[in-house]
Amino acid sequence: MNQKKKKPIGKRILKWSLITVLVVLIALFSAPFLFKNKIEQLITQTINSNINATFSFSETNLSFFSDFPLASISISDIVIANKAPFLGDTLYQAKTLNLSMKITELFKNADEPLQLKSINTSTGVVNIIFDENGAGNYDIAKKSTENSETKTTENSFSLDIQDYGLENMNFNYIDRGANMQLHLNNINHTGKGNFAADVLDLDTKSEAILSYDYDNVNYIHDVAITLDAVLGIDLKNSKYSFKENTGFINQLPLQFDGFIQLVEENQLYNINFKTPTSDFKNLLALLPKQYSGNLNAIKTQGNFDLKGSVKGTLSEKTIPSFDITFSSNNAMFKYDDLPKAVENITIDTKIINKTGNTKDTYINVNNLTFKIDDDVFATNATIENLTTNPKIQLTAKGKMNLANIGKVYPAPMQQELAGILNANVSSSFDMNAIEKGLYQNVKNSGTVSVTDFKYDSKEVANAFYIKKTEIGFTTKSIELKDFDAKTGNSDISIKGGLANFYGFLFNNEELKGNFTLNSNNFKVDDFLTQETTTTETTTENAQLKIPAFLNCKFVANAKNVTYDNINLKNVSGTIYVKDEAVNLQNLKTDVFGGKIGFDGNVSTKGKTASFKMDLNLDKLNISESFTNLEMLKAIAPIAKTIGGKINSKIEVSGNLNDNMTPNLRTISGNLFGKLLDPKLNASNSKALSLLDNKVNFLDMSKLNLDGINAYFAFKDGQVNVKPIPVSYKDINMEISGNHTFDNVMNYDIVFDVPVKYLGTEVTSLLSKLSPKDAANIKNIPVKANIKGSFTSPNFSTNLKDATANLVKDLIEKQKKSLLDKGKNKLIDLLGVKKDSTKKEDTKDKIKGVLGNLFGKKKKDTVKN
Repeated sequence: MNQKKKKPIGKRILKWSLITVLVVLIALFSAPFLFKNKIEQLITQTINSNINATFSFSETNLSFFSDFPLASISISDIVIANKAPFLGDTLYQAKTLNLSMKITELFKNADEPLQLKSINTSTGVVNIIFDENGAGNYDIAKKSTENSETKTTENSFSLDIQDYGLENMNFNYIDRGANMQLHLNNINHTGKGNFAADVLDLDTKSEAILSYDYDNVNYIHDVAITLDAVLGIDLKNSKYSFKENTGFINQLPLQFDGFIQLVEENQLYNINFKTPTSDFKNLLALLPKQYSGNLNAIKTQGNFDLKGSVKGTLSEKTIPSFDITFSSNNAMFKYDDLPKAVENITIDTKIINKTGNTKDTYINVNNLTFKIDDDVFATNATIENLTTNPKIQLTAKGKMNLANIGKVYPAPMQQELAGILNANVSSSFDMNAIEKGLYQNVKNSGTVSVTDFKYDSKEVANAFYIKKTEIGFTTKSIELKDFDAKTGNSDISIKGGLANFYGFLFNNEELKGNFTLNSNNFKVDDFLTQETTTTETTTENAQLKIPAFLNCKFVANAKNVTYDNINLKNVSGTIYVKDEAVNLQNLKTDVFGGKIGFDGNVSTKGKTASFKMDLNLDKLNISESFTNLEMLKAIAPIAKTIGGKINSKIEVSGNLNDNMTPNLRTISGNLFGKLLDPKLNASNSKALSLLDNKVNFLDMSKLNLDGINAYFAFKDGQVNVKPIPVSYKDINMEISGNHTFDNVMNYDIVFDVPVKYLGTEVTSLLSKLSPKDAANIKNIPVKANIKGSFTSPNFSTNLKDATANLVKDLIEKQKKSLLDKGKNKLIDLLGVKKDSTKKEDTKDKIKGVLGNLFGKKKKDTVKN
């Protein structure tokens, strides 16, 4: 009998192995989909049952391959948002949160704790916030109550972590009560260790960018810090010790030893730190890299030692005592590519607290001295009672050639400095005196002077030269004794004093001052860079604001001021700067052959800058002023055709553009003007030329404008002109109407025209009238209208109609005159005396004669 041949055992094993592997692979690929709902339920229930905050995420992903043989859970767009009293704040937010665990953890019930092997988060932020009452937003863990009928479910994550990491995270510590903020940005941190053990070594690597602000002042800005450290962790005793470690603040190396231990609700500190080397180069390494230059290309001598200790208990009532010192003795440094060195450097600075009471913290700068060439500069200072009533003492004395700064230090200076600084000042004050306005307790003395100073950069249109400036410090004020400067073709001299400098500096009070300003030549363009001018005309800029803290008076005198190609002479007046406004009082200048007086103000307090001004124009050249001043040109564009002088009073108000020029669309006010010895050039105006051509009895060049008064009212871009009387020979005219700032006009002219200008037909008819009738017809009114624009005007008049009506009237008068003559002859023929009292008889006789002349006998009469 034939038997089937059995397959080799090896092939069967291979077959079933492949099937098993395939099944496992299918299971591994499909399991994430099978477990997805359970994972999301597990995460949501685990977190929400343990926190008093709003937790959300966009999705979860499970993988058996990314961290094999562990299962990896990735949570995307995770957010933990605070509830009241921190509603609106975010405690934690990240693009991803990755958790790794054994695959068997996935088969646990939702109320069982998950045992995690690693945690990693990236691209997010952690915000630790304290409010004004000292409450923290991080305290979100739900409290379990044993007496409650339904106890809080005790489920959470169980830590069996071997490693964790932070990538591109930001950390913000904000204390709103103390007005303090600490920011760690771009955090990259990793840690490895067996958290399952009670005692372990945690190997960490950290880097971040540190910034620190206190009371709205930035003390540390974007300082790079790194720390590679092995931390000894005793979880049973809550003790954390520094072992092997190397840290850097910018490029300054630091080493730490000691420990931090949690004792009940307090923290016990015993930490020492120091620079591992005492090379003076360490001090320069403390500066940001972009300011310290190439430390490999620098020669140094002497030492720089930074060391300190922090010991004691941090509790609600005490802080650890500390002693931090910075010291150098007779050090020097010189960069290879710079010509000069800084020598004889001595630094002796301490930050100390010996008692553990915050009020006993003080800073001593016992000595800070350096020398460049033969110039020596020294200073010392102390600050005591830092947390209660800071008391500050400061002295500075020495000389410095400012040009040497760029010759000894590679700072990225974009401007050239030159000049000699001399200082000999001292100051002593406490903050209570400042806050209470007891400035008599502020003890200041000494002077600071700078001679032959030069400042040049792209921020200024021309190099700025200060021949001499000197500032004197007294208890009551800071006095600007001298300030003589020049830039471009402009010179300026200022003297005066600040009466409330410390209240402004420390207490947000007004900065009060009183100054005199003198100049022989002041050209505004010398103070404006081309870049600034271009930007103002081509892009939208933030509105210029007059600082709210200024409360200063300036008495100004300038012989020559040039602004926008307008030359002002003998400018004088008083300028007050206060409440975000500039007030001008009795400001005067010679310009356009006359004088202008200004009174008014410019305010930047609202969203839009505004102005209100009263101007007094005294004998100004009409053509020049109404051609060069945009506002006057808009109000009376026709005035540029008039020679002579004008006296005028102008009241105007409106808004300002961002470049502080009037926004003509918003101005309103009125102008009253009186012309003096004017001469009209009609050829410069298309409107006047058209009028001259269309009215044949008028010669515009001979108009009598002398002494006329004109009144203009303007608002919303339109100018209304009240009737202006004008005369030409024996012709009187009255002009009135309106125009817009876009030069669209509508003007009426009423002529009182003598009939002799109306042609031979009219004069012939007049000659036939009786002298009495002719004497009553001397002038007729003629109306004209000019519309359109000043560059393309349209003219119309009723001259023809008025003349025709006059001719018709004259003919009627002639007829009446002939009838009157005929009547008189008839009366004479009938023998009726003119003085006869028998009127009825006379009428009857006239009727009879007229009846005979124009009645039934008319045909017979005609025949004869």
